[in-house]
Amino acid sequence: MNAPVDVSFFARAAKPLGSYRKYWASRFGTAPFFPMSRAEMDKLGWDSCDIVLVTGDAYVDHPSFGMAVIGRMLEAQGFRVGIIAQPDWQSAEPFKVLGKPNLFWGVTAGNMDSMINRYTADRKIRSDDAYTPGDIGGKRPDRAAIVYSQRCREAYKDVPIVLGGIEGSLRRIAHYDYWSDKVRRSVVVDAKCDLLLYGNAERAIVEIAHRLAAREPVQDITDVRGTAFVRRPDDASGKDWFEIDSTSVDAPGRVEAHVNPYMTTSEQAAEQGATCEREDPAAQGSQETAAAPAKTMLFVANPALKAKLKVPPRDRSVIRLPSYEQVKADPVLYAHANRVLHLETNPGNARALVQAHGTGVTARDVWITPPPIPLTTAEMDMVFDLPYARSPHPIYADAQGSHDGATKIPAWEMIRFSVNIMRGCFGGCTFCSITEHEGRIIQSRSEDSVIKEIEDIRDKVKGFTGTISDLGGPTANMYRLGCKTPEIEAACRKPSCVYPGICQNLTTDHGPLIKMYRRGRALKGIKKILIGSGLRYDLAIQSPEYVKELVQHHVGGYLKIAPEHTEQGPLTKMMKPGIGSYDKFKTLFDKYSLEAGKKQFLIPYFIAAHPGTTDEDMMHLAVWLKKNSFRADQVQTFYPSPMATATAMYHSGRNPLRKIHRNIESADESVDIVRGEKRRKLHKAFLRYHDANNWPLLRDALKSMGRADLIGNGKHHLIPTFQPLNDGAYQSARRKNSTPVAGRLLTQHTGLPPRVTGSEKNKVGALRKARPKP
Repeated sequence: MNAPVDVSFFARAAKPLGSYRKYWASRFGTAPFFPMSRAEMDKLGWDSCDIVLVTGDAYVDHPSFGMAVIGRMLEAQGFRVGIIAQPDWQSAEPFKVLGKPNLFWGVTAGNMDSMINRYTADRKIRSDDAYTPGDIGGKRPDRAAIVYSQRCREAYKDVPIVLGGIEGSLRRIAHYDYWSDKVRRSVVVDAKCDLLLYGNAERAIVEIAHRLAAREPVQDITDVRGTAFVRRPDDASGKDWFEIDSTSVDAPGRVEAHVNPYMTTSEQAAEQGATCEREDPAAQGSQETAAAPAKTMLFVANPALKAKLKVPPRDRSVIRLPSYEQVKADPVLYAHANRVLHLETNPGNARALVQAHGTGVTARDVWITPPPIPLTTAEMDMVFDLPYARSPHPIYADAQGSHDGATKIPAWEMIRFSVNIMRGCFGGCTFCSITEHEGRIIQSRSEDSVIKEIEDIRDKVKGFTGTISDLGGPTANMYRLGCKTPEIEAACRKPSCVYPGICQNLTTDHGPLIKMYRRGRALKGIKKILIGSGLRYDLAIQSPEYVKELVQHHVGGYLKIAPEHTEQGPLTKMMKPGIGSYDKFKTLFDKYSLEAGKKQFLIPYFIAAHPGTTDEDMMHLAVWLKKNSFRADQVQTFYPSPMATATAMYHSGRNPLRKIHRNIESADESVDIVRGEKRRKLHKAFLRYHDANNWPLLRDALKSMGRADLIGNGKHHLIPTFQPLNDGAYQSARRKNSTPVAGRLLTQHTGLPPRVTGSEKNKVGALRKARPKP
């Protein structure tokens, strides 16, 4: 049983973002762009910056870029904010370009983890970077959060460093690092930052900025939710917490004192500081006691067990995780620590965590406060209604003021006509980092705020032709979905609201989303609103009306969904629904496409080499793909990101979705791990069964698996017996339907029938016009 949660405490902990008194520098007004040079500061009339933000991304003033959101939010509080984007990290000099910050440094690696941005799932260096002008790789260092923090400290030693962003969020405790294949310390220790803010940090950054502006020492700011910091083990400020020891597995629970069976009830009561008058007449002064027989030996329940179990208040409780040294040396304890961390992620009932790093004189405790309170709808509107320029900084423009060509920023091009309507995801997919960063409670904007942004794009964004490329978020269709009551939501400790099935307490009403879609596409000047975010189809099939609305009005020929696999083994480790949900959605998709007279396709995404996947699972997936005529051009291989549950499986071979034991007690506690280049290559080859280059590998594998019956030249066979005379290279439909641009290919889909374009499209149009009317 979960202990009752004091919901009122958590409600009181959230101070509205708009309730702070503005800092005196608000008199300078709003900057069109945050300055990136002294000359820009001079134009604004600033002699200094109150806060300098350092980021690994190019500076794009748009609500999809984290530094722009944090910067505009701080500006709205009255602070002067400057930005240093993608600085040369070889020395501290580039970090001095805006002078010494009056309050603090704000540091982030960028919208992406710098290691995932730089390396593929096979640990090969990428040549591109979508967040850099010209799509050029290598403009940020590996482990950028650490490197930037070190350079900031060198530049101005006494200025506090506040670290944030997804790279910091996913490394707030000791974590497995896929690139070095070892467990690394918390980034708070390695970066030597004063505070780490994890998750969407508007609440925390605003409170910290005002407290630092009031001259409160940064080392005293230890009570802000959604933060991590370092303390010495002997620090007196941590002594008033109730510490819960979780440093080992298979530890017994609370042990009560045993009753002495040779003690009389009165003696037992005396030990408890009470009397038992009924059993001991002597206590009543009876005259019959002199003739009474010898004392009767009675065995009674321990009175201590009758007392109500006193649970320490959750807001003053801290769970001690196994130390860095323990999880580094013991994969079982690593899996246990990961499980505890994920159980303490609901802002309504999460407790603080602490993890020791080092021993002796170097000993430090990393403290992690409970997650931040989610933003209200009014606060979400405030964040997205801030005065964003909605374009890259002018420094990236060419002589004509254009952001095309060598100065184009691909990430900006992808989202420039899209609208983010919500945050968070309650799916709980084990390979995904959204829940660890944004949380599983959905935070939605109001319909009016979304419509206003669509109108702003229509009226203000250069190059808009009438099509909104996306109206979504981490998931396309979780807008305004959540628990039926705040009390249930605050008490829940489940990692997912939709696995193994949709929770009975989850609302699945897509009505508000349907209403927004209809209102958006009815706006003057809006020709089309597409849905580019991934769709949670197990939720969508709960509302056929939504599926119809989506399919008939908001699909541009192709819709992305992510079954990830067809087999139960890997799906249970991913916490994804069975393939039956996909089949139900596809039936509705095809039905409503046919009714609308449209030829449309689903683009399913699958993962190779995920923990829990056997070679036989991949073989069955390949057979399913061929049966359903799918030829995947792009293959997604499992990428172990820090702190994800699937990464804990990969490192430990254990399943943190179950209670961790020292010795495996059931089959579902262990996980089959796909390690080594050979097996990973085989799993990818099964996904690309149609590529002749993979056939020799697949033939050998199928023979060794006893499935040579799948080798042959018939339609029911997976791969043929022959090898082509040419090099075997497979020319995908994606390449056939691609347009070369400056040596690159612009693609529209993955392995499905190509769209008719160009002269072919004109021919088809002419034929249709020439066709006699009935």
